Amino acid sequence: MHSSNQNITVFEHQIIRTDKGENRISEDQLKALQAYHGDGVPYFSLTHKGVQFNEYVGVLQVGKTLIEVLPKADRYSDDKGAWRNILIGMLRAVSGFEIKSTSNANLKTKPNTILDLYFELFISEVEFLLHSGLVKKYRKQEGNNNALKGNILFAKHIQKNITHQERFFTRYNAYDVIHPLHQILYKTISLLRQINTNAALHSRLGALLLNFPEMPDVKISEPLFNKLIFNRKTLPYKKGIDIAKMILLQYHPDVNKGKNDVLALMFDMNKLWEQFVYVSLRKHKPSNYSITAQTSKDFWKPNGGRKTTMKPDILINKGSGEYLVLDTKWKNLNGGNPSPDDLRQLYVYHEYYGAKKVALAYPGEMNIKTGLYFAFDGDTSEKECAIISLPVENNIKNWQLLIHDEIDKWDKLSNNKKVS
Repeated sequence: MHSSNQNITVFEHQIIRTDKGENRISEDQLKALQAYHGDGVPYFSLTHKGVQFNEYVGVLQVGKTLIEVLPKADRYSDDKGAWRNILIGMLRAVSGFEIKSTSNANLKTKPNTILDLYFELFISEVEFLLHSGLVKKYRKQEGNNNALKGNILFAKHIQKNITHQERFFTRYNAYDVIHPLHQILYKTISLLRQINTNAALHSRLGALLLNFPEMPDVKISEPLFNKLIFNRKTLPYKKGIDIAKMILLQYHPDVNKGKNDVLALMFDMNKLWEQFVYVSLRKHKPSNYSITAQTSKDFWKPNGGRKTTMKPDILINKGSGEYLVLDTKWKNLNGGNPSPDDLRQLYVYHEYYGAKKVALAYPGEMNIKTGLYFAFDGDTSEKECAIISLPVENNIKNWQLLIHDEIDKWDKLSNNKKVS
């Protein structure tokens, strides 16, 4: 059994150091993070005797220490438990992070960190696969056999069996469970058994390791996952493989001492917020509306060069050729105005998409502030850009409905009105 381990929980943009502060890391842990940062990771920046986290949230496991980074972009609460639940709820709602699963409702333990959530989702997926029966595949096999099957490889047969005429060196097709999907799952089970710090999951991982067929080792790389093809029989493996990919590719063993391996499951809050607003609007959209995310459109092309595209975060087609454009930003304006760059970008969307309205969507105290762009002659135009603050809710379903209602309210506002 694992002994109790240190868990550190901070909010995004906070600093942890070795020499002061409520949450401290050891010198060895700092060295492990510094070495990991050398790979160009964007999750944190190095400071004097410590690290400062950026806009990424999630979990870094250094050795047996879990560093949990939670979002916080408004005055909703300083309760870390509440923000943890909000983050988990957002991840569950956003299918683009492949965390939705038919087994979500059957999770047996309440996750204490994002890492626990992913570990248990993976365990639940593999338990389901074992219960359903592992898929077999054909694979090429070479070797000596006492019975003739497949094709004799004469050169190797003569080389190896000159004194064993009862044997045949052949190449044949084997039909069994040894294939890359199971090799990846087995490697992930073995890794989780080694790094898991949640006692509630320990016995389930042990049972998986006992019941899952032992597999030959496989070298983990991005191309390995890119080569995988899912068909009707193997489609149930996809969620488990996606989580395994996230875990295995983000695991960085400490080659020097082996005590402070680093596992990072971190998410860009700007992208997560964008996806959460998008799925919330799609969930409650009228039937005649079309809502798309990151719609790419050609914008500019130099002679003999590559063209430049533009991608608004969310494009809403109301079904009559009437468009609304939303850009999402995970930050608190604190009563100020958006940056000039953001306003200029929205002006281009207004012009290029022929949009009725454009808006910037932030988390914050509920508020809709509308404004008009100036025309070239100095008078105000009819082009509107609004700032929409969407309050954070602990109940994810209510929050998603509120996001839809606020965007709908903004859509129905007349120009030059302000709603607080």
